[in-house]
Amino acid sequence: MELGNLHPATKRVTKKRVGRGVGSGLGKTSGRGHKGQKARSGGGVRRGFEGGQTPLYRRLPKRGFNNRFSKNYTEVTLTMLNKSKATEVTAESLLEEKIIGKIKDGIVVLGTGNLDKKLTVKATRFTKTAAEKIEAAGGKIEVI
Repeated sequence: MELGNLHPATKRVTKKRVGRGVGSGLGKTSGRGHKGQKARSGGGVRRGFEGGQTPLYRRLPKRGFNNRFSKNYTEVTLTMLNKSKATEVTAESLLEEKIIGKIKDGIVVLGTGNLDKKLTVKATRFTKTAAEKIEAAGGKIEVI
C-alpha cells in the first residue's frame, strides 16, 4: 500500500447538477416534468395520502394490544437443566454452557421432561410441576 494507491472507503457520488442547459439532459424543467404539484418547490403529498380518499391505515380496523409492563421470560425446561454440568444452576452458568441464548427479563423454569440429578436452581420463576420435580430429585429451588 502506498500513498498513490489510496482510495476513499466509500464510493463518492457526484451531485446531480440540474437546470444547466438542454445539453446536460437535465435542463429546462430539471427532470421534474411539466407543471403540476410535483414540479413546484415544496410540492408533493405527505406519506399515506391517497388524494383525499380515506387512507388504508384508517380503513382497516384496530387490532390487538401490547402491554408495556408485561415480562418476557427466557424459558428453561428440566430436560435442558439435565444437560448442565454445574450443581448450582444460575442464569450465568446456563449462558456459559450455551444452554440458553440470551436472558430477557429473567428465567422461568418449566416442568417439561425429567430431572435425573440433584441441583440447586436459581431462577426468577418456577412452574408448580418444575418445583415439585426438582425437589423430588433432591434438589433446591431459589427464587431471585
